[in-house]
Amino acid sequence: MKLVLITAVHSFKREIQHLLKESGVKTYSYRNVTGFKDVSEEALASNWFGSEVNENESIAFYAFVPIENLEKLYALIFAFNQELETKSKVHLATFNIEKFI
Repeated sequence: MKLVLITAVHSFKREIQHLLKESGVKTYSYRNVTGFKDVSEEALASNWFGSEVNENESIAFYAFVPIENLEKLYALIFAFNQELETKSKVHLATFNIEKFI
């Protein structure tokens, strides 16, 4: 069992739910979050937003996932990201769990 954290811009919510279902993850939680990127070191001319703070509507999913479902989830999200034509991608991280009740 692993703890999975998935973050992305909010517009990918439905796609992520589909990827979770397709990989066999039937139970998960999600929250709307504010994504933040400090672009203060970028030249303002190349910064689309014209400010040093870039915030956007994002979403975070988390779930306890059996190891046998994990590789499929990674593969599906990797394939999804490969098809995107935007800079924003879906991010997936896994965490070891020492004990589980």
